[in-house]
Amino acid sequence: MLLERYKYSINENFLDYEFNSEGPKGIIKKIVRFTHITENVFNLAFGDLDEVTGKISDTVVTNNSDSRKVLATVAATLHDFTLQYPEAIVLAKGSSYSRTRLYRMGITNHLSLINTDFEIFGLKAGHWELFKVGENYDAFLARRK
Repeated sequence: MLLERYKYSINENFLDYEFNSEGPKGIIKKIVRFTHITENVFNLAFGDLDEVTGKISDTVVTNNSDSRKVLATVAATLHDFTLQYPEAIVLAKGSSYSRTRLYRMGITNHLSLINTDFEIFGLKAGHWELFKVGENYDAFLARRK
């Protein structure tokens, strides 16, 4: 099953992925940025790109009626990034409770597909555990199998 997603461009070190969201609000440039934290751990930051500052705004609510396609594109960048960095462990957390919940729902809805290539962990009460459907988590880790 292939999910509909946007085409994206990648910078030379495979750390920034850019694509355009297209919908009723127009064309909005999005960026997925993988930032090295420590050892093999990278943070996944995602949001609208402020082209003046080059910064990511992860608090803007775009409402461009394409959230499934956008999340599928972000997932595709994670897949691509971990092909380039197979030992990477990727941390993802929403900028708000509702965004983290949205990520959890996306993982839940596609877990069987995700589990073919990745192990997913959730942060609950300060401890990491293998992702379980129906649990609330504060953050997520993805590691290629």
